[in-house]
Amino acid sequence: MSEQDPRPDRDRPDRPERRSGDDRHRGGDRTGGDRTGGDRSRGDRGPRAGSGWGGGPGSGSGSGDRRGGPGSGGSEERRGGRDSDRPDRSRSGRDAACPRDGGDRPRGDRQRDDRPRVDRPFRGRDDRPRDADRPRGDRSDRRDDRPRDDRPRDDRPRGGRPGVDRPRYDRDDRPRGDRPQGDRPRPDRHRGDDRRSPRDDRGAPRRDDRGGDRGGDRGPRRERTSGPRNSGPSRGRGGPTRPPAVDPARQAAYELLTAVRERDAYANLALPGILRRHRLRDRDAALATELGYGTLRAQGLLDAIIDTCTDRPLAKIEHALLDALRLGAYQLLRTRVPDHAAVTTCVELVRSDHGSQSAGFVNAVLRRIGEHTEAEWLDRLAPDPAEDPVGDAALRHAHPRWIAQAFADALGGTGEELTAALAADDTRPRVHLLARPGEITAEELALATGGEQAPYSPYGVHLEPGSGDVGELDAVAEGLAIVQDEGSQLVAAALARAELLGEDTGRWLDLCAGPGGKASLLGGLVAARGGTLDAVESSEHRADLVRRSVAELPVTVHVADGREAPLPDGGYDRVLVDAPCTGLGALRRRPEARWRRRPEDIATLTRLQRELLTAALRHVRPGGVVAYVTCSPHVSETLGVVGRIVGREGRPGPAGVVEQLDARACLPGGMPGLGDGPTVQLWPHVHGTDAMFLALLRRPLTD
Repeated sequence: MSEQDPRPDRDRPDRPERRSGDDRHRGGDRTGGDRTGGDRSRGDRGPRAGSGWGGGPGSGSGSGDRRGGPGSGGSEERRGGRDSDRPDRSRSGRDAACPRDGGDRPRGDRQRDDRPRVDRPFRGRDDRPRDADRPRGDRSDRRDDRPRDDRPRDDRPRGGRPGVDRPRYDRDDRPRGDRPQGDRPRPDRHRGDDRRSPRDDRGAPRRDDRGGDRGGDRGPRRERTSGPRNSGPSRGRGGPTRPPAVDPARQAAYELLTAVRERDAYANLALPGILRRHRLRDRDAALATELGYGTLRAQGLLDAIIDTCTDRPLAKIEHALLDALRLGAYQLLRTRVPDHAAVTTCVELVRSDHGSQSAGFVNAVLRRIGEHTEAEWLDRLAPDPAEDPVGDAALRHAHPRWIAQAFADALGGTGEELTAALAADDTRPRVHLLARPGEITAEELALATGGEQAPYSPYGVHLEPGSGDVGELDAVAEGLAIVQDEGSQLVAAALARAELLGEDTGRWLDLCAGPGGKASLLGGLVAARGGTLDAVESSEHRADLVRRSVAELPVTVHVADGREAPLPDGGYDRVLVDAPCTGLGALRRRPEARWRRRPEDIATLTRLQRELLTAALRHVRPGGVVAYVTCSPHVSETLGVVGRIVGREGRPGPAGVVEQLDARACLPGGMPGLGDGPTVQLWPHVHGTDAMFLALLRRPLTD
């Protein structure tokens, strides 16, 4: 210690040594162990020419002091002027320059001012002794007293200019990014020392957090652009990022609406791919499905409410904005999503793609919609049920009026049963699986999937809505089961149970096989009896789907128009005609279909249905049975087609004399609501199935 230092109590052997807050946070060992080679004594290093950390006058620094101002004391003032005052704990070179017994050091080795300690407040936050329970000698044995060339490789400087020592440079020594470099007064320095001179040590190698050299072999450092230091992202672990404004589930639902609108996609076919692309599973997938299907299903009702809340005609609202309005309105009126979440997420969907002005429009309209509940809106918009019961039921249950009228005609009334049928058609259905015959039983499938066996079909299993991507179920992925409504299973199985006249040769025909669901069931049933199945499909794409569905079954797929298929006449025991139709009976599973179909579609479809049924009666042998099936309850597609083909007594239809069987006898016993026969119409609100129609026709043995 210098003779001029007024702090004689620093050399008391019984006083525990302290370290400043700066020293505690530099790259050395925080537990009191040896620090790396960068911690050697200042006195041992000599003046630091050109480094910006040099001493006062006489130090030989030609580049100016880092802090600026003559005699600033360089890094010693930065460290609070304490390193050379306290007992030394660095390498052996420092021991020679600064004896531990309190001996004097040459004045030139002191690079600090001689201000009393009381003028320089202690900067450390912890005044507790460091390693008080360990004698000083325990640390000396870890110091590296070997010559410089013998030290381990990690202790050697790896670059930089010869003869120039680098300062201990750590994050705590740098100015914060939110303050200019020269603007930070320190408590241990006089106000006049706050100015800094420009740095001249750009090329000097830097020291990493562990005290070792870093980057010395990388050449000169790049010139830093203007601006505060550390203004970029912080090093090390960053804080939590801001969550996305729109969650993936709503984004997926929005993409589904776009796909249905722009590409005329089928929602049930487009949604699985969207869920996989967004990696949605379980609850998120269920939410996306509910929002997407629900918005498509309620589109008419939502449009009526949106039209009331905006001055623009719906036809003049951009399609993307209208999709967002529908999605938001559905959440506000038909889900338990909080209003603020429903509005904010849809506004952000629009803002990201269409800007703030469009987002403001969507925000204003949705807030108006959220001022009333669905029931309040219906009371304002629905017609008087006493004057227009069909129109009232149609709006309340989100059906086009002409479809509600078709249901009323099939049911034979406009009372409570119509309301129940439309309400069941407007709810999210359960998922129905088919246990493929010969592969797995319904009981095994129910155990494997966690579902329950269907009440009527011996091959069916039901899953609760929101079960996620069914394609990820092991049984479905392995081809043991497929998705198929229980009503479709019942009508296909009814054909296999129908009574034939004459010998069963085991040749069956599916005249409208795409996409292959019923062909898969019939193929499994005929395979168990040792027979074969021919499947006809006019579309090559759908024919390929049939081939995949009936792989490894005795099924031959033909790409042809079912009305003119190159197949033998009178050569089949059983023929299925699952005719193309409006699909009004499966609207709950095809939510967009109700808004795509038009009443004028009926005439074209019924003509096609009659022609297909006539061709089927030509291909069936005498005594064989034809099953005419549609997934529509529209009377023109069901009773109207069958009546034209069967004809009247004495006036047969275009296919000649045809006998009509009672289809009720071919369905499982105990099924309620099958009507008076001979045809059968299934209903969602009665049987829990799609609204499937079934008629069984048999050619007599002699015409």
